[in-house]
Amino acid sequence: MTRRLTWLDVFTSRPLAGNGLAVVHDADGVDDTTMLGFARETKLSETTFVQTATEDGADYRNRIWMTTQELPFAGHPSLGTAVAVAHARGDREARYVQQTGAGLQPIEVELGDGGLARASMLQEPARFGDRPEPGVVLESLGLVDADGHPELAPQFVSCGNWQLIVPVRDETVLARVHPDADALAPVLAQGDGICAYVCWPEPAGEAVQARGFFLQGGLAAEDPATGSAAGPLCAYLHERTGVTSIDIAQGVAMGRPSRIRCEAGERVRVAGDVLVLIEGQVSL
Repeated sequence: MTRRLTWLDVFTSRPLAGNGLAVVHDADGVDDTTMLGFARETKLSETTFVQTATEDGADYRNRIWMTTQELPFAGHPSLGTAVAVAHARGDREARYVQQTGAGLQPIEVELGDGGLARASMLQEPARFGDRPEPGVVLESLGLVDADGHPELAPQFVSCGNWQLIVPVRDETVLARVHPDADALAPVLAQGDGICAYVCWPEPAGEAVQARGFFLQGGLAAEDPATGSAAGPLCAYLHERTGVTSIDIAQGVAMGRPSRIRCEAGERVRVAGDVLVLIEGQVSL
């Protein structure tokens, strides 16, 4: 069956930056094996499939797949999918509620010109988990004890799925992060973590620099923009420092710079630009 396909860059206003996403529309009837196979075909960090909602109050169901497994929730696939849905439906402005494995998330979309859009979402209420041993965490990332932030310790935080927040002492440390997948795997497993989100909150203002690392195929793969970790980072910094909003720069080391804007609240709001690159069809 031929289905509509949208390819986007998320958390960027220019092409070939941010985090890439492929969205397959009208995906009712596509089985899990095919979804996983197509996600592997794209080789993107995530690929999504839009299906009919099965829960009251939702406008559509968003199935989110890495190249190894399905995720209950993710950030850039949520914003990108909402923009793709708005393009497909011809909605210049829209408020959707998406259904994911983590629950229902409200998303707002504003379409601009030339395929550019702005999207924001309310993630799930923040939950704060375990605080693993800082030295073990830093060692798994190729760092030493002195590289850790002097006031902020690593902690698992979830706004939809668990992420390991790892603050470091300055931006030079970020450049030296070199994860050991074998060492990082048991660290993430302690808190069911999806990603190690290494970050440096700049002392003045709301700016944060970050790098995110997932485990894929036995390797530690870097992610250019991790919305599902940006929300937990905002909640973490709000809890620890009182900051109410942050502006995250990520993906710079990969040559795919991204900007993620977050605002603290009962549910963290995560926002960013989204650019539609390709509209086409796929036979699945």
